[in-house]
Amino acid sequence: MGTLYLVRHGQASLGSDNYDQLSPRGHEQAVRLGEYWRSRGMHFDAVVRGSLVRHEQTLNGILQGLQSTTSFDPLVLPALNEYDGEALIQAIHPGPRVVADTPERYKQFFRILCDALAQWMAGTISPRGMPSWNDFSAGVRSTLTQIREQHVGHNVLLVSSGGPIATAVSEVLATPAEVMIALNMRIRNSAITEFSISPKRLMLQTFNTLPHLDTDAHRDWATYA
Repeated sequence: MGTLYLVRHGQASLGSDNYDQLSPRGHEQAVRLGEYWRSRGMHFDAVVRGSLVRHEQTLNGILQGLQSTTSFDPLVLPALNEYDGEALIQAIHPGPRVVADTPERYKQFFRILCDALAQWMAGTISPRGMPSWNDFSAGVRSTLTQIREQHVGHNVLLVSSGGPIATAVSEVLATPAEVMIALNMRIRNSAITEFSISPKRLMLQTFNTLPHLDTDAHRDWATYA
């Protein structure tokens, strides 16, 4: 069997005009993950990522830390891109943008987002510019099938976002919608989720781990957005 390593991007820029950029801390998280894997002799046979800037920047940071001599040509799949959180929120909370710039507004933002996710998944709202939940989850499911069929016995690195990763875990475990949302809200920046790859199925091995930050020097690097 091989292993699929799903990595959420490093800390992005929540509250700024352009969320789709790693913060300095996010870059450090990505490089540190690569360094951790290098210290353990990790190698990858294939690399897959979403097409967002933060996915590319996170992968580049990981590869910088790995210092691998292997030249990767990542498979870039828009199916691994995050849902549009702002469009979801606007669909149920029209008006001025909810800016998560204080602890209370941060809680409000994610409270509304969770409500909007539940309504999107139930098919009761159609946020502007977004696919249906069925199409979004089908894209993640298709990606998992492609990896399972092509990479038995391989180590595969996949860099994406919390939504697609939580959807992947939910697909593998066949969980209800509310569990997918709860998983999504708990995935930390640069966290690793592992699936073992067999010819017939993917199996969850670990979820949302940060072994690269488990030192006194790095424990305060853990972030969620």
